[in-house]
Amino acid sequence: MTNEKTSSTVLSILIPVYNSEKTIDRLVQGLIKDLGSLFKLEIILVNDNSADRSEEICISLFDNNKEIIKFYSLAKNVGEHNAVMAGLNKATGDYVVIMDDDFQNPTSEIHKLVDKALNDECDVVYSYYEEKKHSFFRNLGSRFNDLAANLMLKKPKGLYLSSFKLLNKFMVNEIIKYKAPFPYIDGIILQITDNIGKIKVEHSSRREGQSGYTLRKLISLWLNMFTNYSILPLRVSIVLGLMLASLGFVLGIYFAVEKYLDPNVPLGFTSLFISISIFGGIQLIMLGMVGEYIGRVFLSMNKKPQYTIRKAYDRQGQFNKT
Repeated sequence: MTNEKTSSTVLSILIPVYNSEKTIDRLVQGLIKDLGSLFKLEIILVNDNSADRSEEICISLFDNNKEIIKFYSLAKNVGEHNAVMAGLNKATGDYVVIMDDDFQNPTSEIHKLVDKALNDECDVVYSYYEEKKHSFFRNLGSRFNDLAANLMLKKPKGLYLSSFKLLNKFMVNEIIKYKAPFPYIDGIILQITDNIGKIKVEHSSRREGQSGYTLRKLISLWLNMFTNYSILPLRVSIVLGLMLASLGFVLGIYFAVEKYLDPNVPLGFTSLFISISIFGGIQLIMLGMVGEYIGRVFLSMNKKPQYTIRKAYDRQGQFNKT
């Protein structure tokens, strides 16, 4: 990395903060120490309605570093991707690095993403890991997410959709044009550009607390992927419906012929019950999927907000209540 390239580069570090009272202070201090002399640094903290002292600590960090830190506190918990959208709308850097608040992405690895973007002129640079230090449950969810993205989003094989990534200013400006209430950042990226790089970085064990991704949040994330960025589930339901209708027609002919050839064959209550259960269950799944699409269209038309900022601290030290 050359000083000529980086000394004039404005680098925004965007961190969605959730219940991070034990880590966020050390993380921000580390970023300032490691990167403050290399870039014109901007650190954007977005508190996703934490239940601990995260907001208080972030305000203290802002008070001590008003030229570097921007802090926004959301009125309710909206999830990581919505919180990231809030931060992207406030970012002014030539590049924006999105990272977690749990120290699993060492601050010393950020320069690798910047080098890759500068040298290869990438719109996006994703990180990937030789060994991920997530829990078994989180890794399992990541594998499913990867398979779903390959199928639904036409994600390039071999690309890991890491939360630790870099976006250039062009990409940020395009992403924030998305105003629907259910953003999935990686889905938006894959709809905009093919100019994507990747770089291997270190991945550390989580130092404090537990991952904020519960099963409910993972399911919500997958539904966002399925219903916001692809109509493949609807097409699958059509094909499945045709297959089952054909199967029902064939079975109907089979049972009619069997009854004609042997009038003593008893009507099968078990087969009838199983058939009704299968067909009824599949119909409910299809109706639920269609309902999910319609519900999201309804919420989008009614302009459900992606996020609502309750408190905003800018570089001039102003406090705004919205």
